[in-house]
Amino acid sequence: MRGYGQFCPVAKAAEVFCERWTPLILRDLAGGASRFSELQRGVPLASPTLLSRRLKALEADGIVERRRSPGGSAWTYHLTPAGREFAPIVEALGVWGQRWARRDLAEGEVDLGLLVWALERYARPAALGAGPAVVRLELVDQPAAKRVWWFLNAEGRCQLCVDDPGFEVALWLEAGLRDMIRVWRGDLTVAAALDRGVLVADGAPAALRALSDWLGLNPLAHVGPAEADGQAGRAPIP
Repeated sequence: MRGYGQFCPVAKAAEVFCERWTPLILRDLAGGASRFSELQRGVPLASPTLLSRRLKALEADGIVERRRSPGGSAWTYHLTPAGREFAPIVEALGVWGQRWARRDLAEGEVDLGLLVWALERYARPAALGAGPAVVRLELVDQPAAKRVWWFLNAEGRCQLCVDDPGFEVALWLEAGLRDMIRVWRGDLTVAAALDRGVLVADGAPAALRALSDWLGLNPLAHVGPAEADGQAGRAPIP
């Protein structure tokens, strides 16, 4: 049974919002994802069948609408006005998580696919100039097939590549997967990661200066942990 059996507005909203995966789907739609493949990358543990079912349920509830893609060959997904009103709720949930749920990552939470997708999605390609510029990221603790990733920055967008795209590399980055997640999440600043050697960067001086601007962090990275009765999570390293 999906419902709580109550007429309370909180219960009625929770029937929509609290389905597993739904807050993360709404997070990504609010952040600009619209294609099924993009949404799937945001919830990699949800099967395509389950994601399709969730999207259909959200469409039936008036939270999501489908539109034909510009080429007409696929569907895109978008928040309705009712769905957009969930956006500040999702953000508030994320703020709470940053303030009160800070802890070391469990093994199953160290997600390579989610990290490289987040880096592609939030990067600021203009920081590296107008021409094609590549950022090469080597995750030194990963197996050979998943160790090196390229981010092609051109025409105002960043594109993740699994093979060398063939353009000049502007920045070379090296880090362990867990440390790179800590940097993106805001647990460790870029400057501290470089100083401590857990992030190594090389490239032309201008590109190195642009690293922090290019590396679009978690939008809530600025939110620090709460200080409450000595029970707060670990503060970001300055």
